[in-house]
Amino acid sequence: MAEEKSFPMTADGKAKLEQELEDLRLVRRPEVINRIKIARSYGDLSENSEYESAKDEQAFVEGRISQIETMLQYAVIIDNEDVAADEVSMGREITFQELPDEEPESYTIVGESESDPLSGKISNESPMAKGLLGHKVGDTVENEIPNGSMKVKILSVK
Repeated sequence: MAEEKSFPMTADGKAKLEQELEDLRLVRRPEVINRIKIARSYGDLSENSEYESAKDEQAFVEGRISQIETMLQYAVIIDNEDVAADEVSMGREITFQELPDEEPESYTIVGESESDPLSGKISNESPMAKGLLGHKVGDTVENEIPNGSMKVKILSVK
């Protein structure tokens, strides 16, 4: 039997997924069902774009519900209790500087489901995070990234 994939995430990330799931089940799903009923009342379904659109949205909503249920079922909450305070690990905000002289950047390393680089959250599966994980404040790390390599110095871990 294949081993199920775990989904590492912060407690905040899990709470957001639970909220999204509740919204999908209690708000979006009933709205879509109502749209389908209304579209059916228009008659011929073969050329009914409202019906097709509602069915497409229903498929999306049901797929997302299933996806979130799986992620929550196999969620692993990130716990940094046993990790040194200056060590890069998931759930922590890392500030680093690309060498030789770029401006410092800060990111929080999170699970894939929470990743949002524009909000300063990078996936633990990203090349940058993989290269930084386990290192400590003051370390200089050469990281392989998609377009070459990057040398960074870890300035702080929160």
